[in-house]
Amino acid sequence: MADRLIVLHKDHLPPNRDRFECLAETVYVTEEELPLFLPGADILLAWWPLSPAVAASWPADPAKAPRWVHVAAAGVDPYLFPALTGSPTVLTNSRGVYDEPIAEYVLGLILCMAKDFPGTSEHQRRREWRPRDSERIGGRSVLVWGTGAVGRASARLLRAAGMRVSGAGRTARTADPDFGTVHGPTSLRAALGEADYVVLAAPLTPATRGMVDASVLAAMRPGARLVNVGRGPLVDEQALTDALADGRLAGAALDVFTQEPLPAASPLWDLPGVIVSPHTAGEVTDWRGDLADLFLDNLTRWIDGRPLHNVVDKQLGYVTDGSADRAADH
Repeated sequence: MADRLIVLHKDHLPPNRDRFECLAETVYVTEEELPLFLPGADILLAWWPLSPAVAASWPADPAKAPRWVHVAAAGVDPYLFPALTGSPTVLTNSRGVYDEPIAEYVLGLILCMAKDFPGTSEHQRRREWRPRDSERIGGRSVLVWGTGAVGRASARLLRAAGMRVSGAGRTARTADPDFGTVHGPTSLRAALGEADYVVLAAPLTPATRGMVDASVLAAMRPGARLVNVGRGPLVDEQALTDALADGRLAGAALDVFTQEPLPAASPLWDLPGVIVSPHTAGEVTDWRGDLADLFLDNLTRWIDGRPLHNVVDKQLGYVTDGSADRAADH
């Protein structure tokens, strides 16, 4: 008998979904319908990855819980609830789809701030001819906080653009192929004080929530800029607002926020030097097709009994080199 696949969707369905339907008994459900269909399902594809409905709908009987959950995103923080993390359910994500697009976006944001493209656009809108100097990024230092796939892709591209790159992670090391030096907790504050740009590319876990607080922002070099393409709750937004308003930081480029959509009343919309984008750093032409292809590959592996790609360590909250390609037995 074919596995029963539940696809949780919101605004759109996966492209080329007939390929799923040939391999599994597939049902497409909304958040409201999920509690009716999730119990007894073999596989859940969270095509709408930010939904809180999975935690709310998780079967009380462990025997009725899905054996595999695949998230159509890199971040899996909405799925790190005790009933799932404490179960045998395999959790996979979509690492690899977003890495290069987000890296390009990071480079674009840094260039945008250094060259003041928003100012140029505003002058054009006003029909004002206002020549002025801009900054170079070559030779400037950037600290990439988060050494996973997105952070590594960003580091490679920023280094190719001539920036001096280092990383920040749980474990300090030297001679890293992408970051050179990776700063651990003991050297992080010193590294923050030397960086012209700090790029946040870490996953959201209990250990990283609120990691950029007032003390971290105070440790950053005066006039530095912050780029966040990780998760909004990595940052204390009030502390960031204060640091930007009083001029300690020169600017910030923010693609993610604690509350999304960003409320119209948020001061971040209007602060000088701030670029706000609507959580779209990884969304490029046919990105949904890439997500569907990745899931189809894993679905084929699941049916064949082969190891899955992108297996998440449910205690850490992200894919590690050691946890990838496990969970062949199901």
